[in-house]
Amino acid sequence: MTRSLWYFLAMVGLLPGLTLAADRPNIVVILCDDLGYGDVHCLNPEHGKIATPCADRLAAEGMVFTDAHSGSSVCTPTRYGLLTGRYSWRSKLQSGVVTGFAPCLIAKDRPTVASFLKDQGYQTAIIGKWHLNFQYCDPQSGKPYQAGDFKSPPVGTKIPDGPLARGFDYYHGFHHARDMQTVIENDTVIAHDPPINMLPRLTRKSVEYIDQHAKSDEPFFLYIPLGSPHTPILPTPAWQGKSGLGDYGDFVMETDHVVGEVSKALERNGLRENTLVIFSSDNGCSKAAGIPKLVKQGHLVSGEMRGSKADLWDGGHRVPFIVRWPAQVSAGSHCDQLICLTDLLATVADVVGREMPSGSGEDSVSFLPALQGKPIESTRSGVVHHSISGHFAYRLGDWKLLLAKGSGGWSSPTEKQAGNDASGVQLYDMQHDLSESNNQFASEPETARKLLKQLQSDVDRGRSTTGPPAKNDLPQIDLWKSEKKNPAPDTFPKKASS
Repeated sequence: MTRSLWYFLAMVGLLPGLTLAADRPNIVVILCDDLGYGDVHCLNPEHGKIATPCADRLAAEGMVFTDAHSGSSVCTPTRYGLLTGRYSWRSKLQSGVVTGFAPCLIAKDRPTVASFLKDQGYQTAIIGKWHLNFQYCDPQSGKPYQAGDFKSPPVGTKIPDGPLARGFDYYHGFHHARDMQTVIENDTVIAHDPPINMLPRLTRKSVEYIDQHAKSDEPFFLYIPLGSPHTPILPTPAWQGKSGLGDYGDFVMETDHVVGEVSKALERNGLRENTLVIFSSDNGCSKAAGIPKLVKQGHLVSGEMRGSKADLWDGGHRVPFIVRWPAQVSAGSHCDQLICLTDLLATVADVVGREMPSGSGEDSVSFLPALQGKPIESTRSGVVHHSISGHFAYRLGDWKLLLAKGSGGWSSPTEKQAGNDASGVQLYDMQHDLSESNNQFASEPETARKLLKQLQSDVDRGRSTTGPPAKNDLPQIDLWKSEKKNPAPDTFPKKASS
């Protein structure tokens, strides 16, 4: 359906609910891989030593969300949540990430942001990292290959359950970092290319896509999940030495360059004004970046926050989140309300004036009101956090409850390092203790009980928002990963007397 036909039908009432205040925007989502909140200079001006002029410009021209969180502190579960509007721990994936050569984690009948927008007349594309599993199949027999069959699946290998089977019209990219040399287009492996070439490839393909679709009657949804600055940390020669902080700093700068190239393509084609651009990251910075060395150089990858990738502490999942949409969003604006990357589905549905599909978006809340300078009216009480090992945390207002002895991830103390003497519960006032250094569990047990009760409810109901009953994919989800027996709220300590 062409854009002109779409709007004719809307105007005569055959497409009820469509917002006609502005033409449907193009939507571009740039998702970095392992980019810490403090790696974007404008978000960490005092302790951010890496130049990110393109992201900084995007922020100056749009809105910065200061309390945005990924659905998990690692790759796969965040990507699942972003595309489905549902926390990944509701699926069979309870910890860690997937490695490919297996059926797609997103169920075939589950709506995604891409399939929803495709139904609304959008062209949909993903250029970058998938990391949600798919099968590699022999093009002649259709038989799935196994992970040990090849170092890289052969050119010509077919992919029956990849992005094209989950709502995307076009795909160019790779599955995950350890298989980055396998280049895929649509449903076919088309080449083997050294991983150092992947970031320039994704940059070029993203710009080409915008140039090719600029004159189309249909708006487009372009999802650009980069593989950087995740390992392998491979800045190209043109960027080596640019940051003065080593390969990681150089790679961050080259990643920032993608934002600039995409922005220039939109401007060159006259699309800047009515294109909704979202820039974010799937989780915090990885320890593979060499965090201690960066600290010595004055750069704090998580800013003032504690922890990094894989952790329950905010450094693991509070992410950069910048939105530019000149037709709707005031330049230089900020929002400090709590949001999650699972909110993309509800937001784009709000943008196009349609309801989310039935059986979707169980954990998704529209942040469109914030873009218009209004409060977000959430039917979700709080946001669930999840670590690489499957440990849970819950954020409600200023309070954050962690069901873990330590980081729940890679930072010290890990769960093993914390030992049996640790309580297994942490409670922090995030307004006054962003570094999560003062555990108030013993002094505020009633607050801990309140958060635990709400977390349990959000898990058991199969959804955290209002709506029809939903089910998790597993019959039972255990909230307590470090305890042999689940502590009941009534065993929490009594509030200390003053």
